[in-house]
Amino acid sequence: MAQSSQATGGLESIPALLQRNATLYANKDAYREKEFGIWQRWTWADTEKEIEALALGLINLGVSEGDFVAIIGRNRPYFYWSMVAIQSVGAVPVPVYQDSAAEEMEYILSHCGAQYAIVEDQEQVDKVIDIQEHLHQFKHMIYIDQRGLRKYDHHALHRFVDIQEQGRAAYYEWIDDLKARREKLNYDSTCVMLYTSGTTGKPKGVVLSNRNVIESAKNSSDFDNLNAGDEILAYLPMAWVGDFIFSVGQAYWTGFCVNCPESADTMMTDLREIGPTYYFAPPRVFETQLTSVMIRMEDAGKFKRKMFHHYMAHAKKVGGDILDGKPVGFMDRLKYKIGDFLVYGPLKDTLGFGRVRVGYTAGEAIGPEIFEFYRSLGINLKQLYGQTEATVFITVQPDGEVRADTVGVPAPDVEIKIADNGEIFYRSPGVFVEYYNNPESTASTKDAEGWVATGDAGFFEEKSGHLRIIDRAKDVGKMADGSMFAPKYVENKLKFYPDILEAVLFGNGKDRCVAFINIDLSAVGNWAERNNIAYASYQELAGHPKVLESIQEHVEAVNKSVAEDPMLAGCQIHRFLVLHKELDADDGEMTRTRKVRRVIVAEKFKDLIDALYDGSTTISTTTEVTYEDGRKGSISATLELRDAKVVPVASKVAAE
Repeated sequence: MAQSSQATGGLESIPALLQRNATLYANKDAYREKEFGIWQRWTWADTEKEIEALALGLINLGVSEGDFVAIIGRNRPYFYWSMVAIQSVGAVPVPVYQDSAAEEMEYILSHCGAQYAIVEDQEQVDKVIDIQEHLHQFKHMIYIDQRGLRKYDHHALHRFVDIQEQGRAAYYEWIDDLKARREKLNYDSTCVMLYTSGTTGKPKGVVLSNRNVIESAKNSSDFDNLNAGDEILAYLPMAWVGDFIFSVGQAYWTGFCVNCPESADTMMTDLREIGPTYYFAPPRVFETQLTSVMIRMEDAGKFKRKMFHHYMAHAKKVGGDILDGKPVGFMDRLKYKIGDFLVYGPLKDTLGFGRVRVGYTAGEAIGPEIFEFYRSLGINLKQLYGQTEATVFITVQPDGEVRADTVGVPAPDVEIKIADNGEIFYRSPGVFVEYYNNPESTASTKDAEGWVATGDAGFFEEKSGHLRIIDRAKDVGKMADGSMFAPKYVENKLKFYPDILEAVLFGNGKDRCVAFINIDLSAVGNWAERNNIAYASYQELAGHPKVLESIQEHVEAVNKSVAEDPMLAGCQIHRFLVLHKELDADDGEMTRTRKVRRVIVAEKFKDLIDALYDGSTTISTTTEVTYEDGRKGSISATLELRDAKVVPVASKVAAE
């Protein structure tokens, strides 16, 4: 699908958009960051000067066109400036998850051949130094926070501010080179390389061009009427495509302000202070926020608790219809308005959602109950379906057509087709260029006509034209009786409960389903404290009889709900256990974006799955774990395996 840059006014790169914004929005805030409790601010004119100084400093340091530069740290203006400065000199930014273990970091830096890295602090400097002997091409590292780094060898280790100062000092020496490099950039130039989460193997480097990023940013901004007056909070990993398109692509296209929190610990406070108008979060964040609300309500007085539940029941009944502009009776509207004054409004302000005009969730399916909870408050939360390889957008939900069970219609300029086996294919201006140094995977994912295989199974509804995702194509299977097995559908229903953090369903090819469950330590720990129940660890709390009884009630309630869907009624949970440890990315059980690696979990805990199927009531097991400092250890536990009530359904053979 050839796309010209005429629709974008001939602006063919992010640095070109920066030049425009520095003139058009010169005195408007481009970035804010909270530091030592005070919001620092930079206008677009300031931003252009900061990026130019850094770009000149990078040329002075020896960065060449085509070089790869790793970026490792939390969301800070300095790193967003770094990405644009790297692009400005014709090099390629490669954001890396800051919590990556050293070996994960080594793989990415080695795979792309990064010669330079811009990192945040001593922790990241140490990680790169630890793996540097394996990175034969590596030359220089730049850091932002200098605490603890005074006595390091600084021959190839430089302060961020020093590189900028050297750039300013060498202005006349390099400015013509910088301008020449910047002017060479076009729609086909590489904008960024982002590594996939690697649910099924080693991460792949997804090469995205300026065309991919700018066209996707323009189309999505037009779709939701985003403009320079909008505000976002940038807190999601910078190595994730969602953050890149929102905090770089859309920010530079529209000129809106990107706000960076002081730290992960202050994120909720900073969210409330900023009150973003445009907000994005994966389901896990919305689940965590809902859990915190429910915990607070359990701690509230009897009257307050009763009022909350009374008005939330009304919101569930009419809130979504009011938000979508559907007809609602006068008395119901009046009661909702009173509820908004007493409950919904204060709750939205507490969550930081008081000003949200457009909110999105994606990454994986969100539980319908969680989704409807937020929309009932009057928050315009929508789902989108996307991938790194699509530069995010495949489908979006138009205002007034938002539903929990679909992901909307094809995004602007996106074509979608469904294969005979139910797999979803798409093509669009956002389709990635290639997987770096991996022509085989590129060819197996993207065909000669630009169609990309998503790996997801789904179908279009005939009446609405909306796409419904069933599950990952590789995860969708059949039970022994031929009925459909779709684990995500059941897992999301379980995760609606505040005390369930994660769930993993098994049953493909079997006569019944079984499940692993992780409790949410904050929610269950709060319950334990309120009930004077002492506990010393996650493991101890996960095995407490009352906790197991509560989880069993949730499982059986979900079974009733699942039984109501004829297509998926066979996915009810017959037996379950509460795992003795949280699934963890450091242990390889999840990706850095918190997606379960099903194959690894199934292999690692095969003894537990076998016990669930053979009728055992208890099992003793030992599991290797990785501590935060990288040390290995093991934990042993005896787990209780429980039966759950299921709703009888007639055995069904899947329709051909």
